[in-house]
Amino acid sequence: MIKNLTCIICPIGCNIEVEIKKGEIVSIKGYSCKRGEEYAKSECKNPLRTITTTVFTIDGKVLPVKTDKPVPKEKLFDCMKAIKSTKVSLPIEIGKVIIENIEGTGSNVISTNNMR
Repeated sequence: MIKNLTCIICPIGCNIEVEIKKGEIVSIKGYSCKRGEEYAKSECKNPLRTITTTVFTIDGKVLPVKTDKPVPKEKLFDCMKAIKSTKVSLPIEIGKVIIENIEGTGSNVISTNNMR
C-alpha cells in the first residue's frame, strides 16, 4: 500500500510517499529533510493531533482551549465529546488546566486566554 502525505512540519510542504507492506514501512520518498522523514514515520505509525477548540463558561461565554500535547488521532472524537460536555467557571487565567489527562491520553486541555 502507498500512502501519500503532505508534510506539515515546515512551509515547504513536501509531498511524501510512504510504502507500507504487512503493517511495516518499506520506503519513504519525497521528503527534503530529516524532520519530514520523522513526520512520515509518525503519521503512519501513530498519528497525533493537537486539538484547538472552545468550551462554554457557566454564564455562556466562549473560552478558547487547546491540548498541551498532541493526542492520538483515534481519540479525537472521544476528546471532543469530553470537551463539549465541559463548562467552566470564571475567572480563568491563560494556561489553566481545564481537563486533566483527557481520555487517558496524558494530555491536558488548557485555556489559551484570560477571561473574567
